[in-house]
Amino acid sequence: MTSPRILFVCDAGPGVGGGHVMRCLTLAGALAAKGAACAFVRTPEAADILARYAPDMPLVGEDAAADLVVLDSYRMAPATEAGWRARAGRLAVIDDLARPHDADLVLDPSFGREARDYSAPVVLAGPAYALVRPAFAAARAGALARRGEQVRRCLVSLGLTDVGGITGRVAAALADIGLALDVVVGAGAPSLPALRAMADEGRLTLHIDSDDMAGLITRADVCVGAGGSSVWERACLGLPTVTLILADNQRDMAMRLDAAGVTLALDARWPGLEARLAEAVARLVGDDALRAGLSARSADLCDGLGAERAAEALLGLAQP
Repeated sequence: MTSPRILFVCDAGPGVGGGHVMRCLTLAGALAAKGAACAFVRTPEAADILARYAPDMPLVGEDAAADLVVLDSYRMAPATEAGWRARAGRLAVIDDLARPHDADLVLDPSFGREARDYSAPVVLAGPAYALVRPAFAAARAGALARRGEQVRRCLVSLGLTDVGGITGRVAAALADIGLALDVVVGAGAPSLPALRAMADEGRLTLHIDSDDMAGLITRADVCVGAGGSSVWERACLGLPTVTLILADNQRDMAMRLDAAGVTLALDARWPGLEARLAEAVARLVGDDALRAGLSARSADLCDGLGAERAAEALLGLAQP
């Protein structure tokens, strides 16, 4: 049987971050393990991320042949989506915002999302379809077993591109709170000079383009994390987190998760962020019951197997 050809088209860049590429890469890995031939449309931004995290992933032009196109972008107009569908005949869209799509399949892992929120013939909705890399499912049992230990380590992980230099602001606010601080950024992060200086002073440990996020999340006791797709990596491993909303499209889900007792949510654009953040982390550190509740409820939402489930559905759609 001929391997189905699946083409990924995803957004990336300084104002967007790397989450679209990373979750598509996770899905591509699950599809490749089941025999699909996957490739990404080449853009400078996507190519940069793939060069760091998946250098063997094929990069192709927009005219590459495909049996299925997978789109992941908040900025793509319906007419553009229709053009991609016309090329391959079958289109899948990854979304978080319940926007209208003329697609054969929509995957939306957002908390509270339901199939009825979309009109596509196939809708994969809710955290059961969160696109989490296999390393997180593999680390899950060990990570959950150590939740409840004394709080010693805090992880700061706010996206590869460090939108607006937010990582530096957060690290400065937390560097002297009495916890070992692990800070994760990409090589192009605007905060990098300031973070290197703090690391040289022994105020934090800096991790640049880390390929061991599962290990870092497992070892952490609390976290300040971005409100994008990395929410599900932390949830899978039950890490009590202050989730920072960095963009409008993250706000709805983060606030819903907060209301459900899954995370503590703060908008990075609120005034007095540093003080609010220090207070929220202090709450986590000082309240054993709060941490235990956040850990249990987040782990219940995401078991780390969403990419496997999504890959099965996409393969059924992509058979040539």
